[in-house]
Amino acid sequence: MGRLFLEIVTPEKIVVSQEVDSVVAPGTDGEFGVLPGHIHFLTGIVPGELRYNTGTGKESMAVTTGFAEVSNNKVSILVDAAEKTSEIDAERARQSMERARERLGDRRSEDIDTLRAEAALIRAIMRVRVVEKAI
Repeated sequence: MGRLFLEIVTPEKIVVSQEVDSVVAPGTDGEFGVLPGHIHFLTGIVPGELRYNTGTGKESMAVTTGFAEVSNNKVSILVDAAEKTSEIDAERARQSMERARERLGDRRSEDIDTLRAEAALIRAIMRVRVVEKAI
């Protein structure tokens, strides 16, 4: 079987750019998998865990919203943020989750940016889940 070229890009940097055997990502219609020879495919990405197999091991990372395109054995993932599991500080992610919950719980404050607080909560929950799964 052939290989895929995986590229994961955020506004700040290229997070992954390498050949892999398979990719599993959180799409807007549910988790999807890609193997070599996959048909052309375009979908949205939702916050969750992205996994890929390098042949020598399995890697996982937390990703936020974005888009994915599969074409000619290349998987391009464009997301707002992506962190490899090994780069996530579990305690810091838990603290972020608690802060976001507190901000959302304090609806009396008119200074709160609800959408931003909800996005922060979703990202923190996803980071905690991904890192705890790896432990």
